[in-house]
Formats: sequence, structure tokens, C-alpha cells
Amino acid sequence: MKELLETGTAHGRVGAQEFRHACEQADISEPKRLKAVFRALVMAGVDVEMPAEPTKVAAAARTRATSATARAPQSNTARTASSSRTSTIQPTSGDDVSSTMTTPEEAESQGELGGKKPATTAKRRTKKSAAATKETASSSSSAAEPEELDAAEGSDEAAAGRANGTRKSGAKSDEEEEGAGFIYSDADDDDAPAQQVVTAGATADPVKDYLKQIGKVALLNAEQEVELAKRIEAGLYAEERLAAGVAEGDRKLEREYRWIIQDGKRAKNHLLEANLRLVVSLAKRYTGRGMLFLDLIQEGNLGLIRAVEKFDYTKGYKFSTYATWWIRQAITRAMADQARTIRIPVHMVEVINKLARVQRQMLQDLGREPTPEELAKELDMTPEKVVEVQKYGREPISLHTPLGEDGDSEFGDLIEDSEAVVPADAVSFTLLQEQLHQVLDTLSEREAGVVSMRFGLTDGQPKTLDEIGKVYGVTRERIRQIESKTMSKLRHPSRSQVLRDYLD
Repeated sequence: MKELLETGTAHGRVGAQEFRHACEQADISEPKRLKAVFRALVMAGVDVEMPAEPTKVAAAARTRATSATARAPQSNTARTASSSRTSTIQPTSGDDVSSTMTTPEEAESQGELGGKKPATTAKRRTKKSAAATKETASSSSSAAEPEELDAAEGSDEAAAGRANGTRKSGAKSDEEEEGAGFIYSDADDDDAPAQQVVTAGATADPVKDYLKQIGKVALLNAEQEVELAKRIEAGLYAEERLAAGVAEGDRKLEREYRWIIQDGKRAKNHLLEANLRLVVSLAKRYTGRGMLFLDLIQEGNLGLIRAVEKFDYTKGYKFSTYATWWIRQAITRAMADQARTIRIPVHMVEVINKLARVQRQMLQDLGREPTPEELAKELDMTPEKVVEVQKYGREPISLHTPLGEDGDSEFGDLIEDSEAVVPADAVSFTLLQEQLHQVLDTLSEREAGVVSMRFGLTDGQPKTLDEIGKVYGVTRERIRQIESKTMSKLRHPSRSQVLRDYLD
């Protein structure tokens, strides 16, 4: 084998007979060992000339199923570069032109892509001269295919290994890309439900969310307000015309009216959304007066809608100047109706607010609380009316309001209950009932019954003479006689003296 290698190195090639003779002398017949010898020659830059009939090496190359595909060459010379992933075939012409052979990776990609253009392979020029090329071309061209497959066999395992490594790395990169969208956290190990779900940028503060939403709409200048107001006016006019039946029978005119109406509604919404921040700024002045901030904003929005509907752009004022009054009116009306526990009419609330303003002003001027007479003179009303209005303006206080530093007592503990029964009076009333029943027991059954029903001693409901007469089946005159006779008996000192003590 050393002689074969030296000969090939000297001449740049080895004949088929020389290669076969050297293998037989070295007793090399196994396909793996033949491949190893062939690879060693190729690595040394020696070309192996293949015979016309298939050799053991070519047969071994055919028996193994590989993914490499070979193109039909025009010569029987094969060379493989150690640093390249493709094998090159020398053509029969004198020029150094190299043809390419597909690697296992390219064959797999061709199968997957269904006949797409194969990837461009690296080419290597041979070091042989033109004379040597012509000399090697004398062999049969039909033997080039086995040699080409055998030449590719040397790099098959390495190429397959690289392909597997590429697939593994590609699969790993795919897994990394898939996992790149997920972040693992130890907090997810707990099965407890999440305390707060945040979606689409929402937060737990509704006021903050509302301010964020209305802040997305740009403010309007005077020209834009006038333009929107004109579109709103045109929409209202078209709606009136359409309701009056002007466009009846004319479908084109009706469609135009409907389009103008929709355009007016869009302009109205735009004008509303652009001025929602004005409502918020005005509602801040009325916080802490018995209504939530969001409720004040919503009531102010109702006033803003009213202002949009009644805005007259021909006056030359800005919309915000006009809308402020409608917004303030809507908020104050809502506070008058909803802020108090006991509802007070709106006109009376206005009087109470006016009295409170005058009282604060006089307190600053006089340095003391003004008297009802001074307030009455300032407000042009009687002192009695001032006291009455002040009484209406008082806010109710809960009986459960805690008192003291520790809050161990409540305000209701200090309020006297005028309807509570005094224990001494309760005992006296019980004894009076017992003595009265003892006195009635001294009378006959009819007399005691008539007196009890006549004065309501049993159920607390006095009955008329007719009602008592129907119970006993006698006339009302007879009941009156029985009552008179019974009262005479009760006035006797033997009976009345016991009851007189309770009258004192």
C-alpha cells in the first residue's frame, strides 16, 4: 500500500489494475477497509481510475442506501476535496471545468421542496494537466457512476453527521424560538387564583382609566368647532326635512338626507369627545359634597350633551365658554337631587347656598358670626325665614357616629328618648289595671261588660251605644240606662276611693 501511495503521489493518479493488485496483495477485501484505502488516496490528492466492470468498492457503495444523488458525468475521473461538502467530476475537455454532485443535505432539501432549484455547491479545480486529463479520458464513461458513488461514500458519514447536527441545532433553535414568547416564573407554581387581572392596559382605578381614554382625543380650535357645529346644524335640518316628508318618493334625495344626518351625528360625537376633559376640570370643584367623582363627571357629561345641541356658532364665542354654564348647571342640579339623605327641592337648595355664601362673607367682614337679623337685612327676608332656611340646610348626623378619642361611645348614647317609658310610671300603670279589674268584679257581668266596651278598657277601642246594643240584643237607650246606673255605683266611696289614689 505504501508503494501504491508513493506511485499515486508521484504521478497524481493510480490505475484500476494497480489499485486492485495492491488490495489483493494486502488481503483487503472488506468494503469498509476498501473505503478507508480509497479515502486515504483521495485525501492525498491521488485520482483513482475505475475499470469498466464494477469492482467490490463500487458494489459496496451500491449496497448501502444513502441520500446522495449523482448527476451523469462525462468522464470517469472523480476527485473529492477534504474541506468541501461536494465531489467534483473532471470533464473530457482540456479545460479545467468542474461539475457538482449533490450532498445528502441538498438531496433532503430537494425532496422536501419538490423539485426546487438545488443549492449551489462549491467547485474545485483539479491540479492535473491537460495531457493527464486526456489520458484518463480513455476509460469507459459508463464506469464513472460507480466511481462517483464510491467517491461520495467517503464523505457520506461525515456529511450525514453534519446534516444531523444541523437538524438538531435547527430543532433546538426552533424550540428556543417557540419558548422565547414565554417567561417562566416561580410565581406560577402556586395554584391560587390571580388577585388582579389586567387586560388591554386597564388598571384598578376607574378614574385613571377614564382620564386615559379621553386624553387620546385631540383638542379643537375655534375653526374646527365652527365646522363641526355647521355639520351638526345641517344634520338637524336634514332630519327635520326628512320627518316632514319632503323627500318622499325621491330615493336619491332621501339617501342624501340620511347621509347628512349620519354626518351630523358623527360631528356631534367628535365635539363631545373633544370636550370631555372640560367636564372633568369642572367636576373637580364639586368633590367632597356627597357625590362620587365619577357621578359628578357623568352628570356633567349630560350637561355637555345639552350644550352641544344648543350651541350657536354664529355668536362668535368659543364652545367651552358656552358649555361651562350647562355643565355647572347639570352638576349642581344632580347634587341637589342626590347628594342629601333627605331630598330638598332645587329652589330651596339655591336659597340655602345663597345664605351660606352671604354668611361666609359677613363672617370675614365682621370677624364674628352674623345674627339672623343681619342676615335677613342682607338677603331681604324676615329673621324667621332665615332661621327656617338654616334649619333646612343642616346635614343629618348618624346616631352611630363614634365619639371620643377611642371611639368607645356613639352619638346615639347621648340622645334622650322622649318616648321611653319611665320604670315608676310602668309599675303604677300595672297596679292601676289590677285595681280596676277588682272594682269591676264587684259589678254584674252585663254592667262590667257595658262599661268595658264603652270606655275601651279591654282592647283600647271605645264603642258606641249602638254597637254595644247589637252585642247584647237591646236598644241603645237600654245600654245608656245600664251605663248610667253602673257609673253611679262606681262613684260610691267604697269603690272610687281605691282608684282616686292613682289620680294624684
